Amino acid sequence: MRWLTLTHGVRGFAARAESLRQIAGIGAESVPLNLDQTPAMIDLDGQVVYYAVPPAPVGDRDLRLERLLEHIVGRPRRFVYLSTTGVYGNRDGGAVDEDTPPAPQTERAVRRLAAETSLREWADSHAVSWCILRVPGIYGPGRLPVERLRRGEPAIDPREAMPGNRIHVEDLVTVCVAAGAAAAADGRIYNVTDGTEDSLTAYLGRVARLGNLPPPPLISLSDARETLGALAWSFLSESRRVDNRRMLAELGIRLAFDDLDAGIRSSL
Repeated sequence: MRWLTLTHGVRGFAARAESLRQIAGIGAESVPLNLDQTPAMIDLDGQVVYYAVPPAPVGDRDLRLERLLEHIVGRPRRFVYLSTTGVYGNRDGGAVDEDTPPAPQTERAVRRLAAETSLREWADSHAVSWCILRVPGIYGPGRLPVERLRRGEPAIDPREAMPGNRIHVEDLVTVCVAAGAAAAADGRIYNVTDGTEDSLTAYLGRVARLGNLPPPPLISLSDARETLGALAWSFLSESRRVDNRRMLAELGIRLAFDDLDAGIRSSL
């Protein structure tokens, strides 16, 4: 949508019919694309490409991305890959920046790091500009944990809760546009966060307070390990403080929502 408002032509690729309808609904060209199958060749010559498709939930590679790269015709102007801060692994609340060596500990983060490597190798061998955005949890309209709070799902006791990182969807879009357009972004990796470090417990508390919702019941870390599902625990078991100074300085980003309360209010 942001590129459309800048009077650029936009194509959106998706596998699901609903996603294709949403793409067409904002005025972009919608193109069916299922990367779990061998796709037709795709002409991306001179285009800025944004890739936000998650890897399939198996293996240690991103075969979806690899299939796309093998079927690109022409030379994209830039290929922007949306990765995850999960590639840094658990740092027990320690600080990481883009120079911190990745140390993924979950299978999904291993696949994301493999995707980063695949893109860089392909782009360098084809003389294509690339940029990698490492993104934490995204919040915004329709992306708040309102139903979780209504269901009364527990949160970790604040005395044991570890710092977290997130970004408002509007600020993420701003960074995406800059990553596709700025000369400085060529061959660079950026952490995309709002600079806040609220734990998930503190974040849930903010949403509850601002949304007039019941606060979550609190449980200990050990109880959470025993009662939560494997996927939920895999997120809670990792913690890091993600530095965003490179993004702010090199891309000239002015965040609209570097205040969590303001971001949550705008999303309710």
